[in-house]
Amino acid sequence: MRVSFGVGQCAPSGEFMDFEAARAQFPALEQKTFLDAACVSIAPVAVTNAIKDFLQLAEQCPARSATLHHISMDGMRAAARPAIGRLINADEDEIALVESTSHGLTIAAQAIPLSTGDRVLLCDLEFMEVALPWIQLKPRGIEIDVVRTRGGRFSAEDFAASLTPNTKVIAISSVQWSNGFRCNLDAISALAAEHDLWLVVDAIQQLGAIPLDVKKTRVDLLSCGGHKWLNSPFGTGFLYIRRGAWPKLQRPMSGYISVQPPVDGWGAHFQNPAIQPVMDYKFVESAAGFEVGGTSNYVGAIALAASLKLIQQLGESRIAERVCQLTDHLIAGLNTIGVDLVTPPEREHRAGIVTFSVGSPEENTTLMDKLLAQKILVSVRYTSKVGGVRVSCHYFNNDADIDRLLETVESAVPHVARVSK
Repeated sequence: MRVSFGVGQCAPSGEFMDFEAARAQFPALEQKTFLDAACVSIAPVAVTNAIKDFLQLAEQCPARSATLHHISMDGMRAAARPAIGRLINADEDEIALVESTSHGLTIAAQAIPLSTGDRVLLCDLEFMEVALPWIQLKPRGIEIDVVRTRGGRFSAEDFAASLTPNTKVIAISSVQWSNGFRCNLDAISALAAEHDLWLVVDAIQQLGAIPLDVKKTRVDLLSCGGHKWLNSPFGTGFLYIRRGAWPKLQRPMSGYISVQPPVDGWGAHFQNPAIQPVMDYKFVESAAGFEVGGTSNYVGAIALAASLKLIQQLGESRIAERVCQLTDHLIAGLNTIGVDLVTPPEREHRAGIVTFSVGSPEENTTLMDKLLAQKILVSVRYTSKVGGVRVSCHYFNNDADIDRLLETVESAVPHVARVSK
């Protein structure tokens, strides 16, 4: 089955970058076969160059004053928001910059108004970061219900069967970290809307590989770190907050940047002898009001914006098709070798992760070590006994990377029954 992808159909310049040119942006690939973006990705040259430029600016302070220097850096950080908006088809003011997926999910859990006895629904495949923010709320009387998956899969019907009158939140990863299962988020979204539930999505294992359009698939809050498929391992991600949700949410933190800027600007404002700490402040009416509110990770935001520019130059739908072709190639090769495929084979239920098993967890770990010894970077991951050797196929990979992995697996695991060719 072929799956179409709609976000990011054209590059800003009107011409797309070639994938081999994009691969040249990743010098680490000259020394290793990197297939582990699902853990932490490598950074392209365009990103590290953007950081170098910023560090020179930070070193020299070219502005007339430190105040103007600070304001300039704030503006450079803010430039990441429109780039993120283009990534998921959101408005710029629906984007908050956060340190990581965990940071964004924690803000979501603290911001959603919950009362004693309210319940949160998630599944047993989730990475711990999806559960931890809600576990922290248990002393307030918030309870968690867990949907038991079958064969590493689940459906909206499984979640519907687990709803209670006190269920208020569905927290879910669009792509599961251990086996790469991509859920039918449209169906989960429809279920949440039907029952007036908050839908909180962890999209870190999807975005950068497979597009997600928040105007087509309604979610209330969506968190994504930059260090995996967005190729920006510098401590900045984002939290999308749907505009219609703002009035119902509680701001868990604030700082002076959370306040609407004065008419004359912050520089002139701070020179006014009449200002006091306790005043009738007006907070910004945007997702930015849920950020730290003070000086933040400039380097991370600048790096993220540069990496997103590269994604736009390649085209999100083109990246998705390339990722699907690479995973198709990998799955076909694994089936030929005769290993146990853990990731669902259907395109609509996977992204860039392909997980397989050659036997026990110990055997999978042994295989991983053999691959690492050949500078083929993969991971072993499990949740609720679902998992195995996890391979990440990203846009900077090619068929030669996949073939090298397959050849090494076949030679390293002689006991695996071969499928006749």
